Formats: sequence, C-alpha cells, structure tokens
Amino acid sequence: MTSIGILGGTGQHGRGLAQRFSAAGARVIVGSRDPLRARETVAKWGTAGQSIVVAHNAVAVEHSDLTVLAVPFTSVDTVLTEVHSQFRDTSIVIDVTVPVTFAGGRMTMLEVDEGSATEHIRARLPAGVQLAAAFKTIPAHVLGAADESLDCDEFVCGDSDEARARASALVELVPGLRPIDVGPLSRARFIEHVTALAIAINRTHKIHDARFRVVGLT
Repeated sequence: MTSIGILGGTGQHGRGLAQRFSAAGARVIVGSRDPLRARETVAKWGTAGQSIVVAHNAVAVEHSDLTVLAVPFTSVDTVLTEVHSQFRDTSIVIDVTVPVTFAGGRMTMLEVDEGSATEHIRARLPAGVQLAAAFKTIPAHVLGAADESLDCDEFVCGDSDEARARASALVELVPGLRPIDVGPLSRARFIEHVTALAIAINRTHKIHDARFRVVGLT
C-alpha cells in the first residue's frame, strides 16, 4: 500500500486530497505541527475505517513514500526548514501550492524570485529529493466534496521523469482526474497562472468550480 504524507493535511486542499487518496486505497499520513489538534480535526471528518493517521510533519515525511506539500505558500519556508533532515535521497515531493493571496476582495499573485512556488520549493529541498507539481488547478472546495467526481484534467510537471510519473500516478488515483504531463519543473509558472485564471473565471461568471479539460489528447 502506498503511503502518502500530506503536510498541511487539515487545510481545505489537504483534506480533500487526504480523503480521496484514502478512499482509493492509499495509506495517508496527515502531517501537522500540532498533531493533537490535527487528530481532533480529522476525527470530525467522518472517515472512520479509512486509512488516515496523524503525525508530526517530520514523522509524516520520514514514513511516507510520497510527500504532498499542501501548506499555504507563505508557510512553505518554515515547514521545509522543519522537515529538511527527514527527507531521503529517494524522497519524492508533490507541490500543490499556488502563490496567491486575497485582500479586500481582490486576488493577487505573489512575486516569487525563482519564477514559481514550485521552483522556490526546489531551491529549498535537499539535492537528492525529486519534485513535481500537481493538483494546483482544482478548487479546494471541489476537492473537498469527496463524493463528487472531478471530471477534469490536472497538469503535472517535474524535475525528473520519475517525479512526473509518480505525480501522474497519484492524480490517476482520484476518480475523474486525468494527468497531463506538461514537462519540466519550470512549467509550474504557467500552471500557477492558469490557476489564477480559473479563479478569475469563477469571479467574473459568478461560479465556483471552474477547472480544465484538454481536448484532442488521447
């Protein structure tokens, strides 16, 4: 059974992923800086019998085959510093963060020196760790509606063939999702802006679940 650690697993995005991965048969470790509080949160999900456990972030990384980084982008540096020594050379990280903030009813893309949140994370991971980006364009509340099919595509990029393949396999675990491999890690810049575009579509058309499907690809 694949073991997936989700750092930030009690947040809206992380919760949806945790529940969907668990329902697909994966063992999920919800990582938190406060495991006691996180256990109380997970207990309220009503997912009794599913393979979801809670641990400190460092323990989640140590005992996972894949680590999903689902914390807010503004918390990324703190969390990565906290767990840096727990990564192995064979570790694979999946980044789902998007550098956007909301203030006064307006969405703003944060300026990231490296070009994208994913490349920012790459610069802060041990050299032997492989990194991919996925699950960036799906609205968190849509992921959280665990009983509903997503019926869309999800873009995947990464710094190695293996990282992209493992991330794509993770996307395929979720019913209704099709992974679209878009190449190297630098493509995360475009994916993150596509996410901002989806948010803008939602606001302009007064909807809540805009997401993407690539046509002409079999």
